[in-house]
Amino acid sequence: MIYNSTSVWLFHGANGRFSSGVFSEITKAESWIAKHKLTGVLTMYPVDEGAYDWAVSNNFFEVKTDDQLQPSFIQKFTCAIQEHYHYENGERDT
Repeated sequence: MIYNSTSVWLFHGANGRFSSGVFSEITKAESWIAKHKLTGVLTMYPVDEGAYDWAVSNNFFEVKTDDQLQPSFIQKFTCAIQEHYHYENGERDT
């Protein structure tokens, strides 16, 4: 993946409205996820740049419609190319 010089891992629990953990390393995140037997998604995000801008500037996403320029779209944007892993009861899905 292409990220800024730093990136972080955000854990978003199943059915959660907000992320419940932010980690500097995947090993730290996975240890916490396993400890609490959590279910959800762990995703790497670039620091100091929104996922939308990062995806557009790296040609991972191409704006095709006017609604994709609107705040309502950008504020919910995630990109499938962002490194991410799914967990069920603390274990990474394979």
